[in-house]
Amino acid sequence: MKKLITSTFIAFVCVQSFAQTSVAPSVQVEKIDQEMIGKIRAEGLERSKVMDIVFHLTDANGPRLTNSPGYTRAANWAVAELKKMGLSNAGLEAWGDFGKGWDLKKSYVAMSAPYYKPLIAYPKTWTRGTGGAQQAEVILVDAKDSAELVNNYTGKLKGKIVLVYREETYKQSFKTDATRYTDKDLDSMAAIKLPPQQQAPDTAAQRRQRENFMRQQGNQIGNRVRDMAEKEGALAILSMNPRGHDGTIFVQGTQYRPITGYNLSSPEGITDIMLALEDYMMLCRLAKSGIPVKLDVDVQTAFNAADAKAYNVIAEIPGTDPKLKNEIVMLGAHLDSWQGATGATDNAAGSAVMMEAIRILKALNVKPKRTIRIALWSGEEQGLLGSRGYVKNHFADPANMQLKPEHEKLSGYFNIDNGTGKVRGIYLQGNEKVKDIFAAWFEPFKDLGAGTITVSNTGGTDHQAFDAVGLPGFQFIQDPIEYDTRTHHTNMDSYDHLIPADLKQIATIVAAFVYNTAQRDEKLPRKDLPKPRPAGGF
Repeated sequence: MKKLITSTFIAFVCVQSFAQTSVAPSVQVEKIDQEMIGKIRAEGLERSKVMDIVFHLTDANGPRLTNSPGYTRAANWAVAELKKMGLSNAGLEAWGDFGKGWDLKKSYVAMSAPYYKPLIAYPKTWTRGTGGAQQAEVILVDAKDSAELVNNYTGKLKGKIVLVYREETYKQSFKTDATRYTDKDLDSMAAIKLPPQQQAPDTAAQRRQRENFMRQQGNQIGNRVRDMAEKEGALAILSMNPRGHDGTIFVQGTQYRPITGYNLSSPEGITDIMLALEDYMMLCRLAKSGIPVKLDVDVQTAFNAADAKAYNVIAEIPGTDPKLKNEIVMLGAHLDSWQGATGATDNAAGSAVMMEAIRILKALNVKPKRTIRIALWSGEEQGLLGSRGYVKNHFADPANMQLKPEHEKLSGYFNIDNGTGKVRGIYLQGNEKVKDIFAAWFEPFKDLGAGTITVSNTGGTDHQAFDAVGLPGFQFIQDPIEYDTRTHHTNMDSYDHLIPADLKQIATIVAAFVYNTAQRDEKLPRKDLPKPRPAGGF
């Protein structure tokens, strides 16, 4: 039997109709089915399957670069698992053209002179291999500008392994890698009053800006060296990210892969190998001192040009209410990853908790009024491509804001993509109309450390695709743990860095939010529709 939540939990909210209509706002008392929330908590916290799901997405399937065999394995496993749970219409849905797939078949990198030492190294994505095992001399390029580079190194790079000289001083950190938000941190988020457009980007947006800068412009002389090395026929080039330390490598893609897609006709970039800071600087010191340095390298890669299209995983629990079953509640996370590890915190964790949230609801045999649809996105790491393609195909193109029929039917989208840390609250993305609604929904989970609500925007992940066309899209606030310091886009992003209790908590809260959204008499209120963005859409 359904019960109304006590007065502590009740929030009166003003639910406005769509911005494109002039219908007067209606008022709805937030009704919470306490009995069902209790069942969701019990199933999610006491009978969780989330670690089994995440094991299959990581250890069992490996890295999940979009259009790679690893992504295909994981996506097909997810579809089969969702079908096993009893979801309908489970399958792979193409969102558009992505381009060549890429797979790392073998990687061996070691110093063979002046003595033998294995190196911590990972090739960047979309680079070619070395054509078998090779031994080559390291040439240190120490040039301050293009003129010095051309004058001193032209004609000297063929067959060599190119090392750009850098002066990096390792700085010990006296702070812990892993942290949780303090009450003061959360209070500061909740106190934000600035309009979203005036806020500084949060860490997720800053992360993507920093990565794009480093990939495209961060080291101009390094980019010129790479171009020369490619032209002259160097065997490989070595790279290093100063953010990494203690053997942690921040490794992603080569600059030769355009952000919008690797065309089937695009050339394969020079073998570009990312080294740990400690190994890179050792090679710099040796070469700078005049000691000859040689490396043994054997990198084998494979490009797949059979299918340029990329695919999202989609499945749903059909709605049952005669009037509301055609409306949709969505939850999602990106399934793709980079190649340096198995992408556990970025973002097998998010995909696993979303699958677990769906499993919780199916295990409880819920009969939602609205259809609940899960989406696991591809191409997120290259610019939210999978979710943006889906939104463009189903809801609207932000370049012209011509709304499709499904745009009216979506109530809300919920996203997870900030590591293994538990939910502490939610970003409203500037939509203050949902504040009281979400406050009521968080009340049953205050004992689990969740409840902070901030009007602030958060960027860098898939809810932005929905927000860009005026749909309610939300990312939960998560404890950072060691996401930026150790696991995000690194060789350390593995299963062992996940926190089971946190993932159980996330899945439980997400399941409750999705259930509540599916059961509301009204859809979630929306912000005003944004204006078209013809310059680039999203």
